[in-house]
Amino acid sequence: MTIDGAAFPAARPRRLRRTEAMRSLVRETRLAGSDLVLPMFVKEGLTEPQPIPSMPGVVQHTPASLAKAAAEAVSAGVGGLMLFAVPEHRDALGTQATEPDGVLQRAIRTTVAETGDDAVVMADLCLDEFTDHGHCGVLTPSGAVDNDATLERYAAMAVAQAEAGVHVVGPSGMMDGQVGAIRSALDAAGFADVAILAYTAKYASAFYGPFRDAVESDLAGDRKTYQQDPPNGGEAMRELALDLAEGADIVMVKPATAYLDIVRRIREATEVPVAAYQVSGEYAMVEAAAARGWLDRDRTVLETLTSIRRAGASVVLSYWATEVAQRLGR
Repeated sequence: MTIDGAAFPAARPRRLRRTEAMRSLVRETRLAGSDLVLPMFVKEGLTEPQPIPSMPGVVQHTPASLAKAAAEAVSAGVGGLMLFAVPEHRDALGTQATEPDGVLQRAIRTTVAETGDDAVVMADLCLDEFTDHGHCGVLTPSGAVDNDATLERYAAMAVAQAEAGVHVVGPSGMMDGQVGAIRSALDAAGFADVAILAYTAKYASAFYGPFRDAVESDLAGDRKTYQQDPPNGGEAMRELALDLAEGADIVMVKPATAYLDIVRRIREATEVPVAAYQVSGEYAMVEAAAARGWLDRDRTVLETLTSIRRAGASVVLSYWATEVAQRLGR
């Protein structure tokens, strides 16, 4: 076609889309198993793995099944494992979170013994799984979360996890000053090499519903007074600056897909690794739609994960981590 003497199309981007080999050669964003972290749940008192109805394919593990699943993930090439625990007994202070022989500390020891240094073993550092009220911290007499009293619990929890052998702690409670308090406690206890994955921008999201089934949360109310308000983007940048100043080694956005703009903004503002958590609701939506034949499941899984990487996350937490690593390799 010619317009005013010029031939169009002069440039043909489709030349680079003709074959899979060509598309692969010029592909801008690559996804590999080593980019992925598998969240795992272990429940105290179980004798066999227990399926989570709202998360098809995901289970609450026994110690034995946790070790087996961890080994499978590492063999597939998954880069890391994030551990969550469900204790038999809960109280107002989340006492089991800091017990040396608590369920999470036992899970850390089991996983580290199974995988060694072949994968990065991480643990959630929050009280919500351990409190009888379901909030992420210690409550005041009026029922509000006491930020500074909670920091003391987080510091003790970090040391307990480090003593169990964890490689990375993941403070997820969105308390002001949590990274600094944890860093100080770890260093003072001789664990300067334990890294901190900061939940820098954790939003008060509707996408967490299935996760609360997974950890059997007893939460009454919501977490809007300490998790970020979904309409706010600039606030995430303030949280980023604070976490970096306090010693965060990796920063994270949670959830992922609905907050890809935040992932991009944080990626452009820092040189430390950026993680994003593809949360339970994101997982459950795809599984539910695919079960009804409304989506091509395998393509959708890869497309969502690739979009998170394309936005700038170098680490992605996903319940599909093992499956995708097996498909893609390292």
